Amino acid sequence: MPKLIGWFEAVVLGLIQGLTEFLPISSSAHIRVVSAFFGWEDPGAAFTAVIQLGTEAAVVIYFRKEIWEIISTWTRALWTPDLRKHYAARMGWYVIIGTLPIVVLGLAFKDPIETAFRDLRLIGTTLIVFGLVLWFADHTARNKLTLDRHLSFTHALIYGFAQSLALIPGVSRSGGTISAGLLLDYRREQAAKYSFLLAIPAVLGAGFLELFKIGEGKAPDWGPTILATVISFIVGYAAVSWFLKYISTHRFTGFVIYRILLGVAIIALVSFGVLSPTS
Repeated sequence: MPKLIGWFEAVVLGLIQGLTEFLPISSSAHIRVVSAFFGWEDPGAAFTAVIQLGTEAAVVIYFRKEIWEIISTWTRALWTPDLRKHYAARMGWYVIIGTLPIVVLGLAFKDPIETAFRDLRLIGTTLIVFGLVLWFADHTARNKLTLDRHLSFTHALIYGFAQSLALIPGVSRSGGTISAGLLLDYRREQAAKYSFLLAIPAVLGAGFLELFKIGEGKAPDWGPTILATVISFIVGYAAVSWFLKYISTHRFTGFVIYRILLGVAIIALVSFGVLSPTS
């Protein structure tokens, strides 16, 4: 049974969640690795669910005007045909379509996601491999398409399957979807924007689903959990704002180098017995 979270752990994990959730470096990999490095036990589904809801609240607030426009226009377009060609109405459908792959694959591979996929050797490998994928996509993309003019159902599905790869820690939800967007020739900031919008229903859905399971085990220590959630929200909001501005004028090379170095370090630490691959 998972132990209760201490205040120090809450601060560290809240910072990690907020900082890494939206960057293409995999938040799940960082939480897994840091917990293993410090010898911490699994904080539990309830704790993880709550702090993920904190970071998603940050992106919802950041894109609040656009999200409201999408929801309201999509809803009105259900009975107002003239609105169905509106960008916001179409985006509503694109988010729904793009969410389907991760829902289906998440249910189909639920057991290995919670067990085999959390092996540190696999995490280290995926950090390196998908870092190279991001580098290739960034350096071959023509960086010209925009969401309002070029996003289609086919592209939404491709984005969705890329997002589903993040079920494996180390891939990165934003890294996978941004790589797909770049390979489709979308502008860097446009690919990132759709990545963040696409993550909202998937993460919120998974988070609330886990919250409903709280009664099945030990309840979380709510004081540290709330602290971690507030920290992840504040840091996550700042990370989204900084990231979108940064990639408008910079490539992803720094993130790629970081991913490769971290992946190599993880594999080395496991190989020399410093970390247990499946603890």
